Parts: sequence; C-alpha cells; structure tokens
Amino acid sequence: MFRLLGALPAAARRNLLLLFCTSLLFWCSMASLLPTLSLYAQDLGGTDQQVGFVMGAFAVGLLLARTRFGRLADRQGRKIVLMIGTSVAMLAPVGYVFAHSIPVLIGLRMFHGLSIAAFTTAYAAFVVDVSPVKNRGEIIGYMTLTQPVGVAVGPALGSFVQSEFGHMPTFTIAASFGLLATLGMTLIQNPQRYDEAGGQDTSEAIAPQNNGQNSPSPPQETSIWQRLLSPEITTPALVMLAIGLVFGILSTFIPLFIKSTGLNLIPGLFYTAAAIASFCARFWVGKRSDRYGRGIFISISLVCYLVSMVMLTTVNTIPLILLAGFVEGLAAGLLFPGVIALMSDRIAAHERGQMFALTLMGFDCGIALAGPVLGGIADEMGYRVLFGIAAGLVVIAMAIFASRSNPTLRQSFDFALGRSPDLYAQPLPKPVVTKTAV
Repeated sequence: MFRLLGALPAAARRNLLLLFCTSLLFWCSMASLLPTLSLYAQDLGGTDQQVGFVMGAFAVGLLLARTRFGRLADRQGRKIVLMIGTSVAMLAPVGYVFAHSIPVLIGLRMFHGLSIAAFTTAYAAFVVDVSPVKNRGEIIGYMTLTQPVGVAVGPALGSFVQSEFGHMPTFTIAASFGLLATLGMTLIQNPQRYDEAGGQDTSEAIAPQNNGQNSPSPPQETSIWQRLLSPEITTPALVMLAIGLVFGILSTFIPLFIKSTGLNLIPGLFYTAAAIASFCARFWVGKRSDRYGRGIFISISLVCYLVSMVMLTTVNTIPLILLAGFVEGLAAGLLFPGVIALMSDRIAAHERGQMFALTLMGFDCGIALAGPVLGGIADEMGYRVLFGIAAGLVVIAMAIFASRSNPTLRQSFDFALGRSPDLYAQPLPKPVVTKTAV
C-alpha cells in the first residue's frame, strides 16, 4: 500500500492519507448506531414493523439526495459534498437525544441518510480521480478498508456503551466521531485528476473551465434516467438493489433476531465479525481485480452472500451466528470495491459522481424497502423466514449478473467467471506523445 501511495503525486498522496483518516472516523460514527438504534426504537414502544420504518427511513434520505450530491460533486468538487456528509453525521445523533417518539425518530433517520448519500458518492469519485488506471482496483481496495475497520470498532463500542451507560452516551459518541471527521475534512483539498494518458498530475480542478479556443468542447449531458437504462449501468444497479434489500434485512433485524434467540451474544459482535472479514477481503482483492477482472470477484461475493443467508435460517449457537456474519463480511468486502472499480472502468471522468450515485441508488432503494416491506413478515412469520427471503434475493442477483453484465448471454457468463474482459469498459486512453528538440 505505501509503495503504491509513494508513486503518486505528493498532493494526491496527502489527500488520500487525510481522506483515509476522516473516512475511518465517519464510519465509526455510522457503525456505532448499527446494533443500538433498532433497540432504541423498540424501547420507545415500536413494533417490529415500526422499527423497520425507522431503519428504512435512513435510505429514504439517501434516495432523495444521492443523485443531487453526485451532480454537485461533479460540478463544484468533491470536498464540499464530503463536508456535507460528515456534518450530517455529527448533527443527526444529537437529534436522537431529543427523539421520544417513533415519528420524530423516522424524520431524524431520513435526515441522517443524507450523510451516507453525500460521503460515499464523493468518496468513490475522489479516490478514482487520483488513481492510475492500472492500479485503480488496488487503490480502491485499500481506500475502502476504512468501512470495515469502522464497522469493526463502531458496533462493538456502541453495544458496550449502550449496555453499560444507556442510549444517550451512545449518541454522544457517534456525534463526536462525526465532529472529528468534519474537522479532518477541512484539511483536504479538492483532488486533481490523474492524467490517465501520461501518468502525471494534470493540475486540473474537478470542474475545469473551458477557456481556450482550442480546448475540447464539454461533453453533452445525458438525462440521468436515460443513463440508468443503459446496460452498463442497469445491471450493477439491479445487483445493488437486491443486495441493498439483504443489507436492509441484516441491519434492521439482526439485533432483534439475536435478542429473540436468548443467546448471551452482544449484537455488535455480529457486525464486528463481518467487518473483520470485509477488511481481509478488501485488502486482498484490489490488486487481483486489476489483474483478473472485476467479474469473478463480484460473482464470488454473491456466492458468499447466499451461504451467509442460508446459514442464518438455521443457526442456533453463538459461533455459527458469528461465522455467518464473517461470511457476510467476506461478501461485502468483495462486492463493494468490485462494483466501484467496475463502474470506474465504465464511465467517463466528467460524470463519475452522478454515475456512482445512480448505481448506489439501487442499494439505497433496497435498504429503504427492506424494513417497512418485510417488517410485517418478521411479526407474522419470524426472522428466519426473512433470511430465507434474503437468500432468494441473492439468487436473483446472481442470475442478473451472470446473464446481463455484458452484451450477450455467453459474454456475460464468461465475464462473471473471469474468462473474458468487460466489453462495456471505456477504451484506455492513448499515450501522450510529446515532441522533443533534436
């Protein structure tokens, strides 16, 4: 990792190191509420379905803002959008302290969703902006390590503080992490795009002005919804929709499921086990996805999701529940860097923010729908049935990816198995040839 960072321009290296630290603080803030907020909603008198509405409201805020933040990141730079994300992560937990009813909690969760919408969209675009094409997957893999580390520390810390001191100190800790992330973000500069042709820093801002008469004309804008229907975007968005539903089930109902089993297991440890596995997967997969392609690793991730969901339908012991969390973490650690790298291969630099937002919006939809739609099933049929439904959703995602990730069925299947290239990828830029005096 340090060897790779050392090869980057100094400004890019400084930005990435600062961004890594602030991202770690951001994810600690977000993850500290994963195992605690659903229990807080239940203590306020919420039913399983109402808890589902609370947790799903988070994604409503995501959906309303994701594409707008993507457009803002492309036009005004990444930093302002990152700052919005960390600021909301700081303010929303303060509001939870004063939320004493389910409707108020739902409104605050919608507001809190803006943080993920802003931060993850701009973060992905920022990292890709400064990554050389040949090392893109590797750098993405390293820079996304902050999420599993945060999710390893945050839930364990949040569960401990809640069990020992109550809900309010937990919200204070989450807000403090958000404050530190916001302060760290002030030190970061808007990134300069890495010159993919010559391998040098172009010293161009993210939204460069076209002042010269010989400058290329700006690319024509296409409706974001037209882009959503394009095959290179549709398939990863549908895969992320299915996995978003799975993640929504896990984030909403795992704490309640563990509580219902009567086992002496802190719910945060499930997320910690997943985060440890996700860290290992991300650390390992980046360089290999540059070498072998994105398809095979996305396919492996979906298989891991399926195994984890099937395990949760039957497990009755603490070790097996933690093992299911570990396998789910492997899946997430392979999927998210893989999809980000896949999309960075497929989209042009000037629309990265918007297209990352559009693809991740499928994931947001899944989270938004999972709690409210499936909470009633949990009330009527139990949590294990939900995990069975999640397994079915993963099978659908596998079928979509294997059949629609390239122009033909055969090409898609081969790409999913790592046997052919991504035919939707942008062509590599030609090397810049400079004239020298003889």
